[in-house]
Amino acid sequence: MDEKMLIERIAGEVMKRLQGDGAAQVGQALASSLHPPMEPRQLAQYIDHTMLKPDAPTSAYDQLCSEAIQYNFKSVCVNSSWVSYVAKKLQGSGVKVCAVVGFPLGAMDSRSKAFETRGAIEHGASEIDMVLAVGKLKAGEYDYVEEDIRAVRRATRSTTILKVIIETSMLTQEEKVLACQIAKRSGANFVKTSTGFGGGGATVEDIALMKSVVGEGMEVKASGGVRDYDKAMAMIGAGATRIGAVSSVAIVTGKRGTSNY
Repeated sequence: MDEKMLIERIAGEVMKRLQGDGAAQVGQALASSLHPPMEPRQLAQYIDHTMLKPDAPTSAYDQLCSEAIQYNFKSVCVNSSWVSYVAKKLQGSGVKVCAVVGFPLGAMDSRSKAFETRGAIEHGASEIDMVLAVGKLKAGEYDYVEEDIRAVRRATRSTTILKVIIETSMLTQEEKVLACQIAKRSGANFVKTSTGFGGGGATVEDIALMKSVVGEGMEVKASGGVRDYDKAMAMIGAGATRIGAVSSVAIVTGKRGTSNY
């Protein structure tokens, strides 16, 4: 059996397991089973405090870093051109720097993604969120997709956390399974739902599906549309161990965020 047939067989088996009650019901059940529920402030270490808007000014990054230090978020997540700036702002705080790579389309060639990755790490990033080659996946070019991830993985350090953004809103259920399986085979640490620029965001159903594919040896990041405590808790209940959010302060305080970005 060749590699493509093996991956497709695995995808089919996972989908069969989820057809009973459905992935959404599984996720909701997991969310409701968390006893006792976490306090809002306890969610800070699940959150990548995120700023990816192309028109965000320097002041927005100053606020991002200040909030990350104040609330002790896990990381700040920015485009690679801002890595050096935020790394200096966060120095000594314990807050990590996460850089997106190949963002937001994932359509750059693998050498470009690897080059961007190396530069981001040299400037202070310890986590990389790369965008999967979505078009190649949909075309059935699974070897390309796997090698693309491996190229970025080779460009990282042994301590670098690598997350693969699969852009769930653009994929069928089977393609989501395939993307997760390929990311796992390629040495990534996380699969992540969305860029936030692709017309859709994280859902409980997708988180449950993704977690069912990658299992305990890999983690899942929910990103896109997670704006409050209840939704964040639902994502965690469904299997997410990291949340990418712009509304991070609102999630951990219940108050409306002050940033326009």
